[in-house]
Amino acid sequence: MPIIGLRSSGLHSNGISLARKILFKQWGGKYESHAVPEALDREISLEVLEPTRIYVRPFLKAASAVKVKAAVHVTGDAYLKFNNLVRFSPGIGFEFNNFKPQPIFGLIQKTAQERSLRITDEEMFKTFNMGWGFAIIVDKTDTDKALVALEKANGEPEVIGKVTGTPQVTIRHKNTKLVLA
Repeated sequence: MPIIGLRSSGLHSNGISLARKILFKQWGGKYESHAVPEALDREISLEVLEPTRIYVRPFLKAASAVKVKAAVHVTGDAYLKFNNLVRFSPGIGFEFNNFKPQPIFGLIQKTAQERSLRITDEEMFKTFNMGWGFAIIVDKTDTDKALVALEKANGEPEVIGKVTGTPQVTIRHKNTKLVLA
């Protein structure tokens, strides 16, 4: 079964304290709040505080078009939330292989490294949404129908992974395989 992701608007509430600590001078970070780092097109404070996209309308459109097997808001513990589904649904797992993180995520990781605060790729996926704010799981035969419904509702959907028979959460990103625990 495919996992369809809906594009996030940025950080949402994921790791905001960590981002603040790394990015803003006021909390020991590198940048003044009005700075426009090379990776961004606007002030860093505006990027970090971009309002969270709400997914109700796209979800309802998809749910009226196809049977949605599961839905997950990718916030808080980011991709670790899928471990909860693994625990409660024996014999299933998840593999994610399509990520297009907004520039703010790369800036956080790069700035941390410059400040000798190493944040691994694994930690990024445990903390941040990495570009996807919401995900639904549908039958393979309903994929196209779900994508069309989500697109009509401006959900910016893409297939981002699949349900597997291996009880774990696997991330494939930058030619690396990460297993989140």
